[in-house]
Amino acid sequence: MDEVTKSDLLDLLDQAMADGWSHRRACGVLELKESRAWRWRDRRLGNRLADSKPGGHPVHGLLDEERNEIVALFEQWADTDRSHRKIAHRGSYLGRVWVSPSTVKRVLAARGLHLRHPRPAGKGERRRFPEWASYSKNSIWIYDATHFRHCRTASATAIMDLVTRKWLATIVSAEQTSTQVQVVFTQALEAEGLLDEIGNRADSVTAEQPPILLAVSDNGPQMTSGSTREFMAMCAIAQHFGRPGTPTDQAWIESLFSHLKAEWPHLDRINDPAMLRDELEIVRKEYNTVRLHAGIGYVTPDDEHEGRGPGIRQARKDGLESARQKRIAYHRQKSQLPESQNED
Repeated sequence: MDEVTKSDLLDLLDQAMADGWSHRRACGVLELKESRAWRWRDRRLGNRLADSKPGGHPVHGLLDEERNEIVALFEQWADTDRSHRKIAHRGSYLGRVWVSPSTVKRVLAARGLHLRHPRPAGKGERRRFPEWASYSKNSIWIYDATHFRHCRTASATAIMDLVTRKWLATIVSAEQTSTQVQVVFTQALEAEGLLDEIGNRADSVTAEQPPILLAVSDNGPQMTSGSTREFMAMCAIAQHFGRPGTPTDQAWIESLFSHLKAEWPHLDRINDPAMLRDELEIVRKEYNTVRLHAGIGYVTPDDEHEGRGPGIRQARKDGLESARQKRIAYHRQKSQLPESQNED
């Protein structure tokens, strides 16, 4: 607040107090803190109402040799560290200068020096699914592998229908190679009755005869290997890879693994691969047939996969409206009754 405004406010206070107002009441009307008003009065006596210029010379201010050392570290390590935090720690690591990261950033900015940050992996626009992949069951599958905390010698590879969220198949193995991908896909294709369709397919895939389905995954070596590509081509399955370093491109399968470990925490305590395989199969049945899935309108994945989902959602919508009308009719009827009958 400038000096003139402060002086005018103090004049108003003086006038109000001369008219019989208390200092507290006048400050309340002006929405001015009472302690601040007294402080301004003391400063007015010394003709110091104007605020002092910011800055000064702090006793803990940087020394010239420290500033020069920060610049020297920048020139020597900027291409390696690429971060003001790393430059600050590099200085203490080498025993040359001990400053905070914010100090490094401020000194470099004052000299017009800027660190070049590395380009994030996976930056760019997410690639769209092909047009032929219809948003219906068995059109887009997504798969990935995960580990459980105490079963360190094995990993679980799972396939899920991206549209209906049905967990289709799982394999537990000590390896993560193209062999596991082929085995788990064969299980899922057989369970969904698609092996016969693959057998009846012609050798080539044309625009009139698109792939059977789209397999979505990250860029893991078992997904991008030549053996996996050959297997997918033989089964007339197209592949779609997310951006490197961008797990949100596979958010559906990552969400599955997250819910498994949060809602069935005993899976993380199993250390025997055979027991883990059996437990995952039990959990898979419960996940598909019992657990309501928020992403598909609070029906089970099996309901959505088998086409019962729309009917269940419509039945709930109709039930909500019916209950609403019933409550309205009840309260209207009750309001029309005499008070004696309402009390009864």
